[in-house]
Amino acid sequence: MRRVVCPGSFDPVTNGHLDIISRASRLYDEVVVAVLINKAKKSLFTVDERVDMIAEVTKEYGNVRVDKFYGLTVDYCRQQNIPVIVRGLRAVSDYEYELQMAQMNHRIAGVETLFMATNPEYAFLSSSLMKEVVKFGGDISGLVPDIVHERLVERLQDADD
Repeated sequence: MRRVVCPGSFDPVTNGHLDIISRASRLYDEVVVAVLINKAKKSLFTVDERVDMIAEVTKEYGNVRVDKFYGLTVDYCRQQNIPVIVRGLRAVSDYEYELQMAQMNHRIAGVETLFMATNPEYAFLSSSLMKEVVKFGGDISGLVPDIVHERLVERLQDADD
C-alpha cells in the first residue's frame, strides 16, 4: 500500500490545503492528514476542532484519514510506517524553506518529500490570511470550505464580544 502524510497546523484548513489533499488522494492508496500539536503556538481552533473540520471536509475521499501528532513529522512517519511527505508549494519562498526541511527529513529518517505546485487559484491562500480577513469582516467565500467559513466567523465574532 502506498501511503503519504500531509502534515500541517491547518488552523484552519483552506481550499488550498484541500487541493493538495485531493490531488495526493489520486496518487496514493492512503493519505494521512496529520495535524500538528504545537504547544508553543496559540491556535484559533483546538487540535480536535481542526481534526474534526478536516475529517468533515475530506469525508468524500475514501482514502483520507485524519490524525494528530506532536514532535517531528519524520518521527510520526516512522511510527506510522509512512515513507513520503507531501507538501504544497505556493511560491519560490516556500520552496527554499521546504527544500531545506525535505533534505533534513531525508537525512535523519530517509523520508522522501513530494512537492506539489499549488493550483494558481489558491496560491495566495494561507490560514493566517483567512483569519485576518474574517476578523475585519472580509468575505472569504470560496477560499475555505463552508463549514470552516462558518466556524471562523463564529469564533472571531465571539473573540470581539
